[in-house]
Amino acid sequence: MTELTELTAVQLVDGYRKGEFSPVDATRAALERAERVQPAVNAFVRIDADEALAQAGESADRWRRGEPAGLLDGVPVTVKDILLQRGGPTLRGSRTIDPKGRWDEDAPSVARLREHGAVFLGKTTTPEFGWKGVTDSPLSGVTRNPYDVSRTAGGSSGGSAAAVAFGAGPLSLGTDGGGSVRIPAAFCGIFALKPTYGRVPLYPASAFGTLAHVGPMTRNAADAALLMDVISGPDPRDWSGLGPVGGSFTDGLDGGVRGLRIAYSPSLGNQVAVRPAVAAAVRGAVERLAGLGAYVSEADPDFTDPAGAFHVLWFSGAARVTQRLGPHQRELLDPGLREVCAAGAGFSALDYLAAVDVRMELGRRMGRFHESYDVLVTPTLPLTAFEAGAEVPRGSGHRRWTGWTPFTYPFNLTQQPAATVPVGTDADGLPIGLQIVAARHRDDLVLRTAHVLYEAGTAGVAPPTL
Repeated sequence: MTELTELTAVQLVDGYRKGEFSPVDATRAALERAERVQPAVNAFVRIDADEALAQAGESADRWRRGEPAGLLDGVPVTVKDILLQRGGPTLRGSRTIDPKGRWDEDAPSVARLREHGAVFLGKTTTPEFGWKGVTDSPLSGVTRNPYDVSRTAGGSSGGSAAAVAFGAGPLSLGTDGGGSVRIPAAFCGIFALKPTYGRVPLYPASAFGTLAHVGPMTRNAADAALLMDVISGPDPRDWSGLGPVGGSFTDGLDGGVRGLRIAYSPSLGNQVAVRPAVAAAVRGAVERLAGLGAYVSEADPDFTDPAGAFHVLWFSGAARVTQRLGPHQRELLDPGLREVCAAGAGFSALDYLAAVDVRMELGRRMGRFHESYDVLVTPTLPLTAFEAGAEVPRGSGHRRWTGWTPFTYPFNLTQQPAATVPVGTDADGLPIGLQIVAARHRDDLVLRTAHVLYEAGTAGVAPPTL
């Protein structure tokens, strides 16, 4: 049964349809894998075995009747413990949240999964309130990398990335406010998409405002497209969400890249010191796209590093999320989060609006850039996974996580769709990620370009060993 943990969601659904195995088989295998890897990587804050098996049994009955509930009926999924899931507490990595309560509402994306018959395995780890690019918290400890447990899984959706990489469910829901699905996916060798802002509705609204996106973390682009077909579309609880999708993301995968105008930016114009192994792997994948008919040019968007503006918006959001905590509760917070909250509380409304101005100008520049180029390709990160339990690599000189994530957070400011694709490993066997970015509302182009890399055998890395 453990072989079922290597299958994608698309393959599982096909197997259910043909009667080759059942949702109960797949769920048992995923639960066994989750329990087996949890001591090593700490991907979960909660595993709901009994509930998952009950859901899988109901799904198996539907498949026997030939009446599946939806596109993902019987597929094991996990959910980052930032998103509400009824039936259990959502603690957001914090000891300041009381687990007692009704907990009777699903977030929109979770509700869509439930409507389509997905099986919920459990909730995955996050740093406190998802505030940083690695996954450790005072509540749940350190989440580790499946390829080397001495290294970080990245964050803030690190638990989801580790779970998917190890086969504890092929699909996970993560959140991304500055790279939080792309960073851990790149470190853990899986695919992740930050959709256009509002494409996947979010409720409750994030304290980080319109930086925060919900996105799929999966084995490949085809699984992400399938998941997007389920979780996209309006929800009345999110007033900033987009309208109905004009077609299927899955149906849009097969257009290829012939004639596509691709801008390749090795450093995003920021003079970033990219590790040689990372640079070589990304360049090799770009050359493969050119060989498949894309028009590739080396070009940088015309903007300077927006870290200062991002910090004003991000740190202000952190201050807002902890605003109502008393002195005793604040002592329970991650020390780094306390520092960030103090900085955020010191910004004025004028500081915030000035950061919004920077954001709007950045968006304008990227809009003009995409008049010339369909997609932008960069490294996802300039490095591979570093030591676990640290916010920044030892000896890097960086103060905060944004110092080593220069390719990810700019596209939260602009709200563009951006995905990470695994395109190889370094000398230590650690995965390397390539980032694909498109204009707002062109999530289909991101998924299509990534799918081409998978179909060509350029994307994907060998799964980690247990």
